[in-house]
Amino acid sequence: MANQRIDLARYIRAIPDWPKEGVLFRDITPLLKDPQAFPAAIEALCEPFRGAEVQYVAAVEARGFIFGAAVAAMLGAGFVPIRKKGKLPWLTECASYELEYGVDSIEMHRDAIPARAGVLLVDDLLATGGTMCAACELVEKVGAKVVGIAFVIELTDLRGREKLAPHNIHALISY
Repeated sequence: MANQRIDLARYIRAIPDWPKEGVLFRDITPLLKDPQAFPAAIEALCEPFRGAEVQYVAAVEARGFIFGAAVAAMLGAGFVPIRKKGKLPWLTECASYELEYGVDSIEMHRDAIPARAGVLLVDDLLATGGTMCAACELVEKVGAKVVGIAFVIELTDLRGREKLAPHNIHALISY
């Protein structure tokens, strides 16, 4: 596909000192609005997982939903939203993770993924890995199998990949 030759990093805007001083925020908005770059990113997220028995794609709100739903559609898989605690209306499983100052939790419906199903987890950004570790825990709590984890961006200095080992991790852009 011709889209695979697109330099996706050109569509990521760097915003210094946001949301606080000293942070360099990686903004995906330019990538999302481009009619060639966004489909190329979706295709690139899917490519390593074609034939990997992905039956479901799960993604963490909010930006993960954008990519996860599109990846699920392209792979012919179901889509499962993982949300902040208290946002889902049915019986849920919960997993907590550490923040810089405190703890947060995410939830998934207990019946969202059948036992033994293959699941690809998708998010826009891998930083410290805490949120995605909790997402993996949710998938495993219901007896399903994480077949891979895909990110648009990986911030390598934060070493989140190490927390997610031994999972198969794929990132399109590394900083």
